Amino acid sequence: MEVLVGRIGKPHGIRGFVTVEVRTDEPDRRFAEGTVLRTQPPKGSAYAAKRLTVEGARWHGQVLQVAFEEITDRNEAEAARGTLLFADVPAEESPEDPDEYYDHQLIGLTAFDEEGRELGTVKSLVHGGAQDLLTIRTPDRRDALVPFVKALVPVVDLTEKKVVIADRPGLVTPFPESTEDEDDAK
Repeated sequence: MEVLVGRIGKPHGIRGFVTVEVRTDEPDRRFAEGTVLRTQPPKGSAYAAKRLTVEGARWHGQVLQVAFEEITDRNEAEAARGTLLFADVPAEESPEDPDEYYDHQLIGLTAFDEEGRELGTVKSLVHGGAQDLLTIRTPDRRDALVPFVKALVPVVDLTEKKVVIADRPGLVTPFPESTEDEDDAK
């Protein structure tokens, strides 16, 4: 399985170091020396490298700076800007933290509410700046976005292939239809 682990940002210095926008909870593991990452340059980019090998990585405050063997100067670093970085992960591997999951582990799980009623299926994950969102495909073919936080998704059970969602009207299930009293008030 391939996992998105980062995106190359701006160059740092003249020797080819780049900043990396980290997209993994295990950056020290994914950007270890010798790790080979598959690349996906942005559309329209002339950057041609298909793989990059980590030569070294260091933290500068909250910013990860990485040197790749294939990027040797600032011009090459600038050309690689915006390139997505993917790591190969065995399908059976799990993150070290038991409350973290790879996207492929969640996609396809059946979503239930807290009373055990089926809400739909996890279709995808949307990775946002503040939090990740589960996309739930409902039986009536709607897509609902659910913040992937413990308060709203209290149970993830990979063995049972399910997630439990603390659903409320408007989250996954639609708001209730208007009542006769509301119609009369119009």
